[in-house]
Amino acid sequence: MIHSLKLSPLFIALAATIPTFASAEDEASKDGFIEGSSLKLHARNYYMNHDIRGPHAEDSKEWGQGFLGKFESGFTQGVVGFGLDVHAMLGLKLDGGGGTDGSSILPVSDGSGKAPTTFSTAGAALKMRAFDTELKAGDLFLTNPVIAGGETRMLPQTFRGVSLTNTHFDGWMFEGGQVSFNKPYNQSGVHRLTTTYGDLGDQSIKHLTWAGASWSALPELSSSLYAAELKDVWNQYYYDLDYTYALNESISLNPGLHFYHTRDTGKALLGDINNNTFSLHLAVAMAGHTVTAAYQRVNGDTPFDYINQGDSVYLDNSQQYSDFNGPNERSWKLQYEYDFSGLGVAGLTASASYSRGELDLTKADPNSIGYGNWYNPQGKNAHHWERDLGLKYVIQEGKAKDLAVGLRWATNRGNDAYQSVDNDVDEYRVIIDYPLDVF
Repeated sequence: MIHSLKLSPLFIALAATIPTFASAEDEASKDGFIEGSSLKLHARNYYMNHDIRGPHAEDSKEWGQGFLGKFESGFTQGVVGFGLDVHAMLGLKLDGGGGTDGSSILPVSDGSGKAPTTFSTAGAALKMRAFDTELKAGDLFLTNPVIAGGETRMLPQTFRGVSLTNTHFDGWMFEGGQVSFNKPYNQSGVHRLTTTYGDLGDQSIKHLTWAGASWSALPELSSSLYAAELKDVWNQYYYDLDYTYALNESISLNPGLHFYHTRDTGKALLGDINNNTFSLHLAVAMAGHTVTAAYQRVNGDTPFDYINQGDSVYLDNSQQYSDFNGPNERSWKLQYEYDFSGLGVAGLTASASYSRGELDLTKADPNSIGYGNWYNPQGKNAHHWERDLGLKYVIQEGKAKDLAVGLRWATNRGNDAYQSVDNDVDEYRVIIDYPLDVF
């Protein structure tokens, strides 16, 4: 049965298929440990106002300044090369406290109503390269459909474990790995993995193992296939297909599909899970204008779930506030984007979208170990909607090149049946990014 599949052998099989027939002379690490190194700095100033409306009114406002430094060495010369990646993060509180903390930008307060004035962390990963294969062990920045570090706050989320990637075949990338801990984006230390929507109580997850492949040999077509096991919680499988078809020089069509299948495994720490979630989109682009229509559906009596704070929710209707991923949820979205380059303002973009979802919460299991909080006996016709507006400007040249200022606004509203599991929210974000390549 599919839910009994063990993924550790899958990872071993991936490693076993790595090509070893390239010549040592062609594939030797030639850049050198120092010659191939780089140092990048990233400063991010972040303000968030998370305003909960209704009977549970709460106004969480936080403002902080984050700094991230990443040093990546090259590889020692030879057929097998070794290297080291090091990073450090620092978060400073500029405002937040007196009962207004908790927006997720800064660490959760100790009960005083005030977040710490500073928080920091550092990490490193050893790496080894042989032919077209790279192995890393330590603190990792990961981005794929089943395990991706959250990048939507002041500082990024990282994971602790091992990863393996291979790019021998043109247009193909194979990868796999295992992580046991994560560094949340608003905390200093590392913690065991948890999920976004499930209630694990005092239970602990040992690790997540994954393997996958992506293909992009044609510029207009890409696809990927991934599998992951969250130990004693779920097996999750993902597939996507994205195609861009140019009707002429100015008009293009972009249909796409994302699909997840999630099934409980092992001790089933979050209870029974049998969930199929998919989204479909069609985008039409013409002279700087892009209009996208999307449809998304969750087939299952539990929500579509993923690693807490992570970005591994590759679904079209995952918006600023809501993922539209509740049990049995059906949702649609209409989005408009405009690139002002056509008007002579390169770097300025704007977007607006409206999403609406409908759920039947009476089908959720009230006795579910991890998802019983989604049950509502009056929730047969639960529904909610979200409106998102965004404006961003990136400086294109000069000393401040790549400095970006973004404004984001989300409004989410639901009927009484939906508010049994969520709140009405207004959320404002102001984000200033300044990436700098030192060398």
